[in-house]
Amino acid sequence: MEISLLYFDGCPNWKVADQRLASIASERPDVVVTRHRVETMEESERLGFHGSPSIVVDGVDVFAEPGAGVGLSCRVYRTPDGLAGAPTMDQLRTALGVKDEAAR
Repeated sequence: MEISLLYFDGCPNWKVADQRLASIASERPDVVVTRHRVETMEESERLGFHGSPSIVVDGVDVFAEPGAGVGLSCRVYRTPDGLAGAPTMDQLRTALGVKDEAAR
């Protein structure tokens, strides 16, 4: 599975998402994470970039909400503990369809 992490430098939250995705990838050799820095508004519009960080699998933003705008902004995720700058590990595993190897 190829996952793209889209981000922009002005948002620190992408690093949390990157660490979580790296953790999942270390458990699953079939998961490859690439990083793509979005640098311009034109690029964000072309990519359908809903903010940093965005997790894209096979061209689909797996956390996109209907009507979400595009642009160079920090993204907010709804988590069980409230709003956060990145999805939780459990949310990522669910969205990516991967199981927790430690829980097996």
